[in-house]
Amino acid sequence: MGESSRLVAEGDFEELKNRLKLIFEADAEQYQNDYALRRYLKAFKTVDLAFQQFLKTNKWRKEYGVESLTEDNEVIRCHLESKKAMVLKHRDLEGRPVIYIPAKFHNVNDRDIDQLTKFIVFCLEQACKKCFEEVADNLCIIFDLNNFGLSSMDYQMIKNLIWLLTRHYPERLGVCVVYNAPAIFQGCWSVIKGWLDENTVSKVVFVSSEAELCKYIIPDILPSI
Repeated sequence: MGESSRLVAEGDFEELKNRLKLIFEADAEQYQNDYALRRYLKAFKTVDLAFQQFLKTNKWRKEYGVESLTEDNEVIRCHLESKKAMVLKHRDLEGRPVIYIPAKFHNVNDRDIDQLTKFIVFCLEQACKKCFEEVADNLCIIFDLNNFGLSSMDYQMIKNLIWLLTRHYPERLGVCVVYNAPAIFQGCWSVIKGWLDENTVSKVVFVSSEAELCKYIIPDILPSI
């Protein structure tokens, strides 16, 4: 059973499920499985807040056009070709899907933030679809900072990712691995850390060698790019 499923009071879960039942019956497109309900409860603490945010997320998904963000979408196709991020074929050692982000391909001065955010949503969607939720219902995100420069540091993109994970993909982050971080990134991390709650900060790990990386993934699964 996924981690979120083990940490929610059954009474709260049943209450949330019952409150959403009529909505699901009236509009099948709004349906989410039990694992999703448990993630919302874990993230938002109370039935009322989980219920409200669940409805907000479904409204956002429809208005944002999440279902239209496919490989056939021109914006998505262009970003896939840029190799700025990718969902890997293989999983981490906990069985979680892996989103790999090589920072060297990103330039904050040469991007459209709205298009980039759509691509982030696409990657999150693809990774979530790969989850075996009965085993692990969250993700591994790897930021590879090899050849990182300050032009690669995109604070607005990071803010958008945090907002997405907090509001619309709650409890989907299992671990965030920051690999090969140079000394200049420490100042960037001091800023980013201030935007995160304590629970999220605890999920961020810095690794500087393949030996350390082996605690999370088999290094061979990373693409040679």
